[in-house]
Amino acid sequence: MSKAKTLGELKKDGYQFLSVKDEMRANLIKKLKSGEKLFDGILGYEESVIPQIINAILAKHNLILLGLRGQAKSRIIRQLTELLDDEMPIIAGSEVNDNPFEPLSAYGKQQVELHGDETKIDWVTRDNRFVEKLATPDVTIADIIGDVDPIKAAKGGHLLSDELTMHFGLLPRANRGIFAMNELPDLAGKIQVGLFNIMQEGDVQIKGYPVRLPLDVMLVFSANPEDYTARGKIITPLKDRIGAEIQTHYPKDLQLGVSITNQEAWVEREGFEDFFLEVPEFISEIIEQIAFEARDDQRVDKRSGVSQRFPITVLEAIVSNAERRGLITGETKLVPRISDVYAALPAMTGKMELEYEGEQIGAEKLAKELIKRAAGVIFEGFFLGIDFDPTVRWFDEGNKILLSETASAEECMMLLESVPELIESTLIPLALDRDDKANVVSACEFVLEGLYAQNKISRSEDGGFEATTKAKRDRRGMIYEDLTDLDSFN
Repeated sequence: MSKAKTLGELKKDGYQFLSVKDEMRANLIKKLKSGEKLFDGILGYEESVIPQIINAILAKHNLILLGLRGQAKSRIIRQLTELLDDEMPIIAGSEVNDNPFEPLSAYGKQQVELHGDETKIDWVTRDNRFVEKLATPDVTIADIIGDVDPIKAAKGGHLLSDELTMHFGLLPRANRGIFAMNELPDLAGKIQVGLFNIMQEGDVQIKGYPVRLPLDVMLVFSANPEDYTARGKIITPLKDRIGAEIQTHYPKDLQLGVSITNQEAWVEREGFEDFFLEVPEFISEIIEQIAFEARDDQRVDKRSGVSQRFPITVLEAIVSNAERRGLITGETKLVPRISDVYAALPAMTGKMELEYEGEQIGAEKLAKELIKRAAGVIFEGFFLGIDFDPTVRWFDEGNKILLSETASAEECMMLLESVPELIESTLIPLALDRDDKANVVSACEFVLEGLYAQNKISRSEDGGFEATTKAKRDRRGMIYEDLTDLDSFN
């Protein structure tokens, strides 16, 4: 079916005009009746956030998403366009998506008056009906509403007070669509007043000239709850205009966090044709547990939060370190290890805002503590009741081991075989094949980290494991002793 190209054809087709909120409501009802999934890729909000958004749209309310950073607020807002029609007719050349039946701007009214049913029609896709703006203190009323354009006045021979001289801002350009404002409290109070006024009363003054623009817009905002007092506040009339205030949140359980991280992290990489990547379950859980530990740690700023980008970035960094090892050793199977988690420290330290106590010990030291705690929690889940006393006694006798992050699985396996019952005790709970050396090495290093988390053995700065009471030696000496001791086992 061909689309109407003139107002007359549009009338003949029987096109029914709906306000944007009515349109979103109607499309939402269709999706709910058909059982279609809403907000694809958004995990963990099925019983909390999404039902509240649905209710707000059904009630034709403007809404605000309140939540700490990294809680998918922007992604949710951008997916609201899925509730708009595929295409929408406007008067051709209109900057404010003029409804052909009820034009808003002076330009649109003029076109209909001059051409009648021959007025030309354009069709706008749903993606072009979404306008997003990050609120910053330097945003002006001209950015949001518009300003008088002297060049338009000169070229068209209009008075400056003529509406045809106006250069429209972002909000009028979102007419018959969705206007999203991120970090709303950062917007200056006088701009919030202008935003409220044009939405509530439909008018505003530009350079002293009154302009009436009864816009048809769905307003969606986002903000950090702490921003109400920390960096600014939302003025009462605007806050009152927002129908629904919806709180987002971080994943409530570990497995949900793992699912989100696995979905979002970039691990299926180009150039991986020669590699086979396998991320052990315990590594995925440790990564997520680190984020959970950080959110609970009193030395990390709760008002800032620990974004879900934290575990996503950490997993990407861990895979990169495993990739680097594969490139160095020539191994084709990439299995991340605990040493790769420590190598990902740069991906952690920049994502935690620290309180005073945290600043005193430093982000890197705190991150190492979080890794230790997280590994201890996950270790207990996998190896509860498993006896590693022979392994601990071996370290107490003065032995030590260093598993370099760049050592091949073959080299690490040779070292691990010298530790009594370590491999045997590790294989059973994880159901691993001893010949799968890459996975065995990763699992054994996990066990050693778990014993370190329980303070049964010690871990040196360079990644070596030894008895808790023994003095540490330099890295070169440790590697040399470990390698020479292997002769007695061959």
